[in-house]
Amino acid sequence: MKILLTNDDGVHAPGLWSLHHRLAPHHEVTVVAPDRERSAIGHAISLHRPLRSMAVTVNGGQSAVAVNGTPADCVKFALLEVVASRPDLVISGINPGANVGININYSGTVAAAREAALYGVPAIAVSLEGPVCRHMDSAARFALNLAERIQRYGLPRGTLLNVNLPDQPLDQVAGVKVSRHGFGRLADRFEKRTDPRQRPYFWQGADGQCFDDQPEADGAVLAAGCISITPLRCDMTDEGFYEQLHHWDLRCD
Repeated sequence: MKILLTNDDGVHAPGLWSLHHRLAPHHEVTVVAPDRERSAIGHAISLHRPLRSMAVTVNGGQSAVAVNGTPADCVKFALLEVVASRPDLVISGINPGANVGININYSGTVAAAREAALYGVPAIAVSLEGPVCRHMDSAARFALNLAERIQRYGLPRGTLLNVNLPDQPLDQVAGVKVSRHGFGRLADRFEKRTDPRQRPYFWQGADGQCFDDQPEADGAVLAAGCISITPLRCDMTDEGFYEQLHHWDLRCD
């Protein structure tokens, strides 16, 4: 397979090269990633400043392309300007820290995979429960296994897989479960501080993530020690409410 690797943690991130280490002996791998960390930037793209790219050698001699843009920029740029032919798969990750619940909406890791899916390229986003992440290679081995299943079975156009793994060796993981996108959110807070000129400023943070009670939700599956695989669609239409909305008395007056 021809595989494009990217992430939101930057071209030097260990998770990216853990994937490369496992995938490159078996597949044709191209790396196009942000030149610096772009975490939690969501699906932003660069419209008001030029994109610049640079061929770099990192991780002991491996070649990559670093882009001064967002994760979505990197995928778009790679597909249109870098690769000679369309890749068979895009893998974004490995992100240190889970992307489950509402985090999916903010995640640059997931956004990169979604950008690929918008172009009709099968894609997966891979995240490892953090923040220390001792078992990147286990996550990379699982990504290789999943990539080869995607090669066999395919993905529907416009669908990507969001994969979250416990930070454990694969032989200690409780299992693999197909999950739903949950609504578990972070316990958000703002820490107020004062600058040297006595003006207030704020750091946004969180005390932890609350997971859904539903056992099939992505965060609950991960909390139970299992690998969570959630199919996500680029088409965000609420199909159930779509039908209800037709019965509203909607008028222009």
